[in-house]
Amino acid sequence: MTAPPGAELVRLTWAQPEDLVGHELRQAAEDGRDAGPLLRAWLAAGGRPAPARAGASPAPAGPELRALATRLLDELAALPLPSAADEPTAWPAVRATRPAPAPVGSGRRLAPVDPGLCARLEAAWVGRAVGCVLGKPVEKLPLRGIRALARAAGNWPLDDWFTARGVPPELLAAHPWNRRSAATSLAENIDGTPEDDDLNHPLLGLLLLQRHGRDFTTADLARLWLDELPAGRAFTAERIAYRNLLLGLEPPLTATHRNPFREWIGALIRADVHGWTNPGDPAAAAAQAWRDATLSHTANGVYAALFAAAAIAEAASGRADVHGALRAGLAVVPPRSRLAEAVRFGIRAARAERDFERVVDRLHARYGGYHWVHALPNTALIAAALTHADGDFTRSVCGAVSGGWDTDSNGATAGSVAGLLAGSPDRIPERWTAPLGNRLSTTVAGFDGVGFDTLARLTAQEAALP
Repeated sequence: MTAPPGAELVRLTWAQPEDLVGHELRQAAEDGRDAGPLLRAWLAAGGRPAPARAGASPAPAGPELRALATRLLDELAALPLPSAADEPTAWPAVRATRPAPAPVGSGRRLAPVDPGLCARLEAAWVGRAVGCVLGKPVEKLPLRGIRALARAAGNWPLDDWFTARGVPPELLAAHPWNRRSAATSLAENIDGTPEDDDLNHPLLGLLLLQRHGRDFTTADLARLWLDELPAGRAFTAERIAYRNLLLGLEPPLTATHRNPFREWIGALIRADVHGWTNPGDPAAAAAQAWRDATLSHTANGVYAALFAAAAIAEAASGRADVHGALRAGLAVVPPRSRLAEAVRFGIRAARAERDFERVVDRLHARYGGYHWVHALPNTALIAAALTHADGDFTRSVCGAVSGGWDTDSNGATAGSVAGLLAGSPDRIPERWTAPLGNRLSTTVAGFDGVGFDTLARLTAQEAALP
């Protein structure tokens, strides 16, 4: 149906075909598909590249251009994929890329009642929240803007919350804070933990385990989203998967049908719960994360979730340092994939440079061509920040955020790992924990205003179940 003349059109972010085709053309270039003729057809018809940072282009497309975009999405999906052998998505094929994959559940579980685990989990929830809130004001800003704002406030290298105090107005005009986050996430405004998808999804993951146990299916997660996740709180690949569910598609088609965001960071931000509830068992954590991730993601988007879940599971054991955790994460990723190469590069760069700013510059020089929400640059940055910080909580979250790209997501994952390694929320500096007030805001039913101590107990209960 076409809108009547003069009617205001709804610009639905992360869903309009004319925006999706630009992202799919970019994805094709990244994974080696020959999309040149389709790109030329799109540009000749007046099509534009994908929006660089926003979720929708400035003006809606006419019906003819939108119809072309829809057709091109299907034609792009049919192009041969040269990386398919090295970057599979099916679980048996993913496991077969490792010479001797460990059987799921082979790790040594901790005792069912373990106060130490509960303390670590509380620190992980707190750490995830700290990193998320730290990154929220500068989400979508370019690297130069993040550095300029922090320097102007005397907070560089980044070591504390972002603030507008002392920052010249002209600099704030040139690099405005994320408009939805400045009111809740600058130092002068933080009063409890504001809602964010990087915190909503761990809550949904906890609900998933409470309702279906560790043997949940991807379809169980799909039903949970439809029941508990407001559509407006889903973004990029999650929004497309949600749309595909409403179209009547089943997993794994929900991840592949007209979904150019399938290798972005969304599955990674859902992985923590699978690591938290499998302490000492990275293989089991990765298996759970795969069933979660494949609702909306494929290949490198899935691998980012496997990496995070396995690294977090190893850190949750209480026996590993950060480097052992990262090795455990890398061990579950297909070794010839671009995600594995990016993580290895991030770790090498962090080991080679004393100044983390130079590490970030190397990462941006190598992966700056990817979209700022893509899994490759962000996972590489997380691995680099954790390696360079060597277990220090503040340096971990500040490094992940100060490196740019998806700042709140990167800070959240780094904070989760660093919190586990800290071992207790009491070992996280009070300047990070006090403003959050042990209080989380969310639209996930039953959790609004919940404390991180309560979330830790609930998560520990799931970890203790068979």
